[in-house]
Amino acid sequence: MTTAIIANLEKLLDGPRDGALLRYSLGNEWLKAEQWEQAAARFREAVDKDPKYSAAWKLLGKALAEGGRPAEALAAYRQGITVAEGRGDVQAAKEMTVFARRLEKLLQSPDTGPDQT
Repeated sequence: MTTAIIANLEKLLDGPRDGALLRYSLGNEWLKAEQWEQAAARFREAVDKDPKYSAAWKLLGKALAEGGRPAEALAAYRQGITVAEGRGDVQAAKEMTVFARRLEKLLQSPDTGPDQT
């Protein structure tokens, strides 16, 4: 079902309905399909179109983290926290703060793989 939704949404790109919400919706569908790069690209486009879209920042961070790009994910979460706090979106800021802290711990860990102790 997700691929059909993606195809339908992509038909709307560059049309009169194209905007941050459409890009966000596409990113969300790519996220469901576990296609992290495509999801991240669409979420980036969403925040380019609306830099104050805190939900898009949050899912951009998630797509980047799931795609194995923790430093970029952390940067997205930090930007998203700033945006969310500026908009008074307390819940989104709290959620991204939790995700950011997890990534900070991951990035500070001396372990580079599961075999190291």
